[in-house]
Amino acid sequence: MTWIILGGLLALLLAIILLRAAFFTPKKQPVVSDESVSFDKDRAVASLQALVQCKTISYNDPALEDNGEFQKLVAMLPTLYPRVFDVCSFRELPDRALLLRWPGKSDAAPTVLMAHYDVVPVDEAKWDKPPFAGILEDGVLWGRGTLDTKVTMNGALSAADHLIGQGFQPENDIYFAFSGGEEVNGKGAVNIVEYFQRHHIQPALVVDEGGGVVENVFPGVKQPCGLIGIAEKGMINVQYSVKSGGGHASAPPVKTPLTTLSKACLSIIKHPFKMHLTKPAAEMFDTLGRYSGFALKIVFANLWLFKPVLDLICRLSGGEMNALVRTTTAFTQAQGSDARNVIPTEAAFVSNMRLNPADSVASATAYLKKTVDDDSVTIKVLESSEPSPISETGCAAWDKVAASVAETWRGCIVAPYLMVQCSDSRHYGVLSNHVYRFSAMDLTSEERKTIHGNNERIRLDALHRCVEFYIRLIKKC
Repeated sequence: MTWIILGGLLALLLAIILLRAAFFTPKKQPVVSDESVSFDKDRAVASLQALVQCKTISYNDPALEDNGEFQKLVAMLPTLYPRVFDVCSFRELPDRALLLRWPGKSDAAPTVLMAHYDVVPVDEAKWDKPPFAGILEDGVLWGRGTLDTKVTMNGALSAADHLIGQGFQPENDIYFAFSGGEEVNGKGAVNIVEYFQRHHIQPALVVDEGGGVVENVFPGVKQPCGLIGIAEKGMINVQYSVKSGGGHASAPPVKTPLTTLSKACLSIIKHPFKMHLTKPAAEMFDTLGRYSGFALKIVFANLWLFKPVLDLICRLSGGEMNALVRTTTAFTQAQGSDARNVIPTEAAFVSNMRLNPADSVASATAYLKKTVDDDSVTIKVLESSEPSPISETGCAAWDKVAASVAETWRGCIVAPYLMVQCSDSRHYGVLSNHVYRFSAMDLTSEERKTIHGNNERIRLDALHRCVEFYIRLIKKC
């Protein structure tokens, strides 16, 4: 009798699992307009080309920066986007922050469109084309900043310049907020946020860099995916150090600073942080999982049962899938003795950690100390930032961005996303819970690798669509 009951319960459980998977069908995607968009594409290309030709490299050591290049870029903006500067007020704030205000019919629900115009350093010898020449060849514009993020700065301003030329006025104020120090965690965006706070300006919508239109990023999904970040992970740089009396390497003790640190490193790698399925990842899985094959639908439709299976999949696959669901740790630096035959008197490792929204700087640090479990290892937080607040979905602000993505890249699946990198938009969480992270481009895996790498470049078609996206979005604001 007991076996019959157990068999019946198992059959019922299997039926529930299969039925949930069978009914795990795609959600309704954003309603899109059939309106076509046209603008001066050649002018948009020329404007980005001019921005790229400004060598606005930011360094952790400001003495290495060429301030004249930053000033050159700012000075050319009124020439590149003349209608914008005819209509918008413009102010410069400390730390190379630029803020423009386009007056709308109302100031009740303003939009902030963000970008940064500084770029990371380059190793010019490893580039196929000069990184700051703005070379245009075979439908591709080469140069540092073409993707990160002079392209979105140009996209927003080109869109505004075009619409102003058509006599368009937005329903609400639109602010263009640009930072010249994002790559080194500069204070430009912080100063803009403080300006908004002083003047009691509360954005109804904020859009900054983040996700994009990508393919082959989710198991079983073949369609392009438009991923809009609704939060970003926090960050900690942690130093692990061990001291000793040193000595000659010919007669080493049982433990040396480097062996102790290696054991600590392995303990952390072998005991990864706990999986947390927070809203950004959960909504992404719930949206994209409906387009997977039936076997994967069984998992994503029944995470109440198969969460350990998802955890295993993420741990084995690594990369972004794993980063979506847990705090990650990457060991990036090591320091030992200055001599090859001397045991170091002090050695240190450094790890870069990206915090899941369910974790915090304090909880992550406590976990590290518990996992290492060795009083001889000093664990010190060098720099840190908490995970950002999580923005709303299913609201008017989200709908504007989602619809603009769907209209610009027809046929893509629009889904929420957790940004695993840091951006200036994290500072805006004190002002709004409608902060969205979307880099308005469709990029291949190879193209994404050039961000902060060699041979950064953009297809002109992707550049054009960036402007189109901002035209569509601004019309909704």
